[in-house]
Amino acid sequence: MKGKYGMQVEKSRYELKQSPRQWYKRFDSFIRGKRYKRSHYDPYLYYNKLLAGEYIYLLLHVIAILVTSKNRSIIDKLKKDLSFEFDMKELGEAK
Repeated sequence: MKGKYGMQVEKSRYELKQSPRQWYKRFDSFIRGKRYKRSHYDPYLYYNKLLAGEYIYLLLHVIAILVTSKNRSIIDKLKKDLSFEFDMKELGEAK
């Protein structure tokens, strides 16, 4: 993949016992509303097929999100959409 970018979700969401589940339900509803599909093999992996036949992938891991695609502009758009809905911190390109 051309670019892999990480973001971190605000930690305070995880202070209460039910917070992780509630946050995941909210995230799942939001991202699926953007026409992303959840993987049948991993409930924390989402993908969307772009018009040019390329894909964008989003992987949740604890409080981090990894986004990857060959199309940088679609990554930037997704990051912008996510930052409007959730408190996010940009971690830069994944290593």
